[in-house]
Amino acid sequence: MAKLNLVCAAALMTAATPLLASCAPAGAGQPGAEALTPKQAKTLDKQLGGKVPGKPERCLPSFRTTDTIRVSDNILLYRSGSNLVYRNDLKSSCPGLARDSDIMVIRQFGSSTCSGDFFHLVDRTSGIRGPTCVLGEFVPYRKPAGDKD
Repeated sequence: MAKLNLVCAAALMTAATPLLASCAPAGAGQPGAEALTPKQAKTLDKQLGGKVPGKPERCLPSFRTTDTIRVSDNILLYRSGSNLVYRNDLKSSCPGLARDSDIMVIRQFGSSTCSGDFFHLVDRTSGIRGPTCVLGEFVPYRKPAGDKD
């Protein structure tokens, strides 16, 4: 009887494995990976395409950036001219960030925004506060030297 139960358990595990795997988000095999929509992937490619990632930075002085781009609920980009973009992969997902309709309120101490700093979203219409989110490190993406594009 015990041998039969073992065989049944093995059969159930074999049958359930594909179902369990289908529950995992796309790209879950890579650390920090997330499934991007085609529009989000296009935005990321447009902003970072042709640029080379540099060494992650803990803080980003506020004067360095001209524009914040919300790619997804996990990724923010900070533009600093046409040749430099900083990518920030949040410490965890920030539900609603990609909608780009809520206001981001960053708790900044000093003149820099740093990894580990908190921000929250506020509904533009109702003023209701949304989730609190945490910034990750800032990875600079630059055009290679001599690239005129």
